[in-house]
Amino acid sequence: MNGFRKGLFAAIVAIAVPLTQAGAATSTFDGTWNVRISSSSETCGNGATVAIGINNGQIASSSAAVSASGRVADAGSINVTLSTGIKRAVGFGRLSGASGSGTWRGALCTGTWTAERM
Repeated sequence: MNGFRKGLFAAIVAIAVPLTQAGAATSTFDGTWNVRISSSSETCGNGATVAIGINNGQIASSSAAVSASGRVADAGSINVTLSTGIKRAVGFGRLSGASGSGTWRGALCTGTWTAERM
């Protein structure tokens, strides 16, 4: 019986440790990020700056004017959707350390973005 308990304990630890580490890796990018959006076309505007928050890899907006949603993977790849009113843009890219960059596209416009952790 004692051997069974030790084996059960070892199995629980073997399962729990990777789950704990996965949660820690996801939160690597948690915090507030300042995102600068640039357009490749003058007709789409000269750009904007938006603050987003990341909590446990989930993206949310830090602004009442812009809604943000999406996810950051453990390795830093990011998929995000920004919307305001009827306008919507989808962005892809990568975060690394305290910065990041990528591309975005909307209904009629495309461009790039850069991000810095605040």
